[in-house]
Amino acid sequence: MTILLGLLYPLAVWGAGRIPGLRDHAEGSLVTQDGRVAGSSLIGIDPVPADPAHDPWFHTRPSAAPEGASGGSNQGPFTQDLVKTITERKDRVAAREGVAPSRVPADAVTASASGLDPSISVAYADLQIPRVARVTGLPEGEVRRLVGATTTGAGIGVPGVNVLLLNLAVRSAVPGAH
Repeated sequence: MTILLGLLYPLAVWGAGRIPGLRDHAEGSLVTQDGRVAGSSLIGIDPVPADPAHDPWFHTRPSAAPEGASGGSNQGPFTQDLVKTITERKDRVAAREGVAPSRVPADAVTASASGLDPSISVAYADLQIPRVARVTGLPEGEVRRLVGATTTGAGIGVPGVNVLLLNLAVRSAVPGAH
């Protein structure tokens, strides 16, 4: 049993992970840019701007778990702490994007079960376009095109925008940002 389960089985699983078509998934679906690993296309981690007043990044959904961890809050929709947290998030996103809190989409303020969704709704990406265009100097039309290019069918029940791929596309489009 030791040889079977401790040696042969792990080697078989490792070998299966090397089969063409499975290797990318087995290695974590890593995304590279300029020869360096930039992240995983399956895990959303919210970018932290060096200067919050000069924030050139699209943001992911919030996480209920501590940074780098995964997990939900397990709070019901009428829990006062959750209602307070969502209200605070809505006010913070509205202030960052320069809009009324009523324009903030639900996925901008509610965490997913894992807290690591790689995609946001098109509505949340659209809300962020004017700020990203203003800060990066890119035309809004170009930023909107990049949002469209990184929109897939794998969203939150609707088409979603992969935030890592979008931020890498924005970074590549900004002259001298590499």
